[in-house]
Amino acid sequence: MPGGGSCLFSGFRVVGLYSDHVPHAIRYHLKHREFYVVTSVGRSFHTFNVSRLGIVSVSNSLKDDISCLAADRMLVFAASGRTVYAFARNKEVVIQYVGHKQNVCLLLPMGDQLISSDNSGDVIVWDVQGGDIYLQLHFDPNTFDISAMMHPSTYLNKVLLGSSQGALQLWNIKTSKLLYVFPGWSAGVTVLQQSPAVDVVGVGMATGRIVIHNIRLDETLMSFTQDWGPISSLAFRTDGPPIMASGSPQGHIAFWDLERQQLINQQRHAHKTAVAGATFLHGEPLLVTNGADNAIKVWIFDQEGGGARLLRCRQGHSAPPTTIRHHGNDGKNILSAGQDGTLQSFSTVHERFNKNLGHGSVSKKKEKKKKKGLSYDELRLPAITAFSSAVARQSDWDGIVACHRNRLTVTTWNYLRCTMGAHQLKPPGPRGEAIATAVDITSCGNFAVIGSSCGRVDVYNLQSGLHRGFYGDNEKAHRGVVRGVATDTLNQLTLTCGSDWLLKFWRFKKKTLQGELKLNAAPASMRLHRDSGMLAMALDDFTLIVVDIEMRKVVRKFGGHHGNITDMTFSPDSRWLVTVGMDCTIRTWDLPSGSLVDCFLVAMAPVGVSMSPTGDFLATAHVDSLGVYLWANRSLCGPVGLHPLPSDYQPAEEMLPGVSTEETLQDISLEDADDVYQSAAQLGAELVTLSLLPESRWKSLLHLDTIKKRNKPTAPPVAPPTAPFFLPTVPGLTPRFELPLGTTHDAQSKVLPWGSLAQRSEFISSLESALHSGSFDVPLRLLRECGPSALSVELASLTSEGGGASSLLVGFIRMIDSMLATGRDFDLSHAYLALFLKLHLRTLSQDAVAMAALLQLSSRLEAGWAELRSSFNQSLCLLSFTKSAML
Repeated sequence: MPGGGSCLFSGFRVVGLYSDHVPHAIRYHLKHREFYVVTSVGRSFHTFNVSRLGIVSVSNSLKDDISCLAADRMLVFAASGRTVYAFARNKEVVIQYVGHKQNVCLLLPMGDQLISSDNSGDVIVWDVQGGDIYLQLHFDPNTFDISAMMHPSTYLNKVLLGSSQGALQLWNIKTSKLLYVFPGWSAGVTVLQQSPAVDVVGVGMATGRIVIHNIRLDETLMSFTQDWGPISSLAFRTDGPPIMASGSPQGHIAFWDLERQQLINQQRHAHKTAVAGATFLHGEPLLVTNGADNAIKVWIFDQEGGGARLLRCRQGHSAPPTTIRHHGNDGKNILSAGQDGTLQSFSTVHERFNKNLGHGSVSKKKEKKKKKGLSYDELRLPAITAFSSAVARQSDWDGIVACHRNRLTVTTWNYLRCTMGAHQLKPPGPRGEAIATAVDITSCGNFAVIGSSCGRVDVYNLQSGLHRGFYGDNEKAHRGVVRGVATDTLNQLTLTCGSDWLLKFWRFKKKTLQGELKLNAAPASMRLHRDSGMLAMALDDFTLIVVDIEMRKVVRKFGGHHGNITDMTFSPDSRWLVTVGMDCTIRTWDLPSGSLVDCFLVAMAPVGVSMSPTGDFLATAHVDSLGVYLWANRSLCGPVGLHPLPSDYQPAEEMLPGVSTEETLQDISLEDADDVYQSAAQLGAELVTLSLLPESRWKSLLHLDTIKKRNKPTAPPVAPPTAPFFLPTVPGLTPRFELPLGTTHDAQSKVLPWGSLAQRSEFISSLESALHSGSFDVPLRLLRECGPSALSVELASLTSEGGGASSLLVGFIRMIDSMLATGRDFDLSHAYLALFLKLHLRTLSQDAVAMAALLQLSSRLEAGWAELRSSFNQSLCLLSFTKSAML
């Protein structure tokens, strides 16, 4: 039966990915006055600000992995396969450059042109805006295999090409002419970099040689040799000191003084892999580097002797993670142990909360012998195979215990200090070739239970690191390898399973055997949900069993995986059991019904899984992938229809988060750009909407007298200059030019009509019209445009003393009543009404019609505030309950 993907989980995003083997690109934003670094992470690229190394944007995904990156002032160019894509706003593809027959390997933006080179020797010059081919050249890879490109500074329309055979060629791309050929230095060119001096370029070679060459005179100025292999990157400092940095495939960086022509400093192990890219920021003592070890680093040169120190860093696993677990009860941090030997913590909230607990070392005694010839690799512990963490006492002592590959000694780690712990736990006496295979920390955080391959299960105190006993007779709990250990919530039971097909129940304190359960196959791993007492076990025959530790019976048995079950996790309420296996499936089992309710495929086999204690995210780690992938739980957002899946169910493949190709790669049309969601003017009849006007426009209406008195000038006011005689104006609140009289009779008449003496503002006129039409939008719009003083004048002129009439007072009350009825401009309606009553309360009390309108308005006010008060109280109660539940 064909499946339709996952109905329970949807891809959210990936954490812990920062860089790969592609050299980075640097951009400078003129308006923000800030540098940005663009790094590739597979099929997409990330943009970070250099000032904080905070992620700014993530681009849409391409169909293939990115092979090279480049950037200019407006666009970011990424080559993927045979196509070059231009990204705007670091996200959307706006132009595609199609024309290469092989994969593109080099990119060079140069003004209005973009130069690209592929593996077959084709070089194409593109028009950046139109995407048309401006020029196309072909080079024979057997005689001139292009390996580097550079635009010499101040050389108009010139490009310098380097080859793996060692020769260099200078071309004019406008006239399509070869200007000069440099014979080279009998070594393949790997890097070409412009120096701060005009006509001078740095040439890095495959033999480790660096040549500073003047291309105008064809003269070599100086030469250096790096002992670490080929030159992977070159960078020149531009803020004063004549320093050049060179990267190596071993991850070391060398710093050369160009004046004294000597090596002045070196940064060993700057990266765990080759330094893919190195760039000095213009005018600043900062060097930005990236590498395939999934790291971006910013170095600052403030040390004596020209040395650099690490200023900022964003680093994930340089080798795929193997074990992941959520740390803490809030579900915001994920502990991850990788094949690179490091233990790291990734935050699901923001990357600035990430922690790198580092790489474990053998012992402090051997660290002191490092200067006596002990190599760097001999000090490092092998990769972590299993670990357990607890937050109960992590502020007092170490709260993480980890087993290492092929080692019996178990290390402790401190999460708060982000360092390796003070103790290394090892059972007393010689143990031969035994290694630690399983570990668990009690819920109280005081003890660690460790199982080994020789069948021992030992207990240690985490505060002192002392051995507190073992389980079983003859110091052995099992007759084979211990595959899993666990302790219950109250430290009453210790559960162990081994390759002897037995699950044993021990008293935690007395360390006596309470019972055992014979299994149908050897267990591979186990996972205990302490709150419910459910123990899940994965067997070597690809089946799953669930044991109730209170009844000590198998309550559920599941089969369906077609490969080794690598990891499993419970949901917070223990209703679901999520398992992953080498058959590339992620399966969710419903324990109450005993059936499979969700199953989907992924492209890479998952090796680790963990569900957050809050149940909002499922985290997975995969083979040959450096990131930790987050899947959102759809059941928290709405109803999800789960039903048992048949035995012949064929799951569909789900794309990994952050690697989806569903985003469109076509040009953005104007219709799409303008299709912006417009919020409704009013969401509901029971809600109110504020005006969003500045508070100074309405909050100070009742205090205008105090403000005027405080702002009264000390000097007498100066009359403003009169308008020109040829531009007569009409007296009134709104400045208007006087129009010519319509007829000669009116111009010659000496009698003025009575209406010409009355000064009626536009607001009063619109309010009178609104009384007849019933729509108060126009007078309300005029009031919104008025400042506090003008608004006070308008409201004061509503009475007969100000030139108005009693009907205008009733009209204003009806206008406020209509504002409250619609729920819009809630703050303005109350401010206007307060000022209106302050000015005309005595007049209103003598008008029966106005008082009736005020009584109707008062009842509407009380009803509206009652609804709001109820909503406020409900929200405050819910907030207080949420805070108390979190505490």
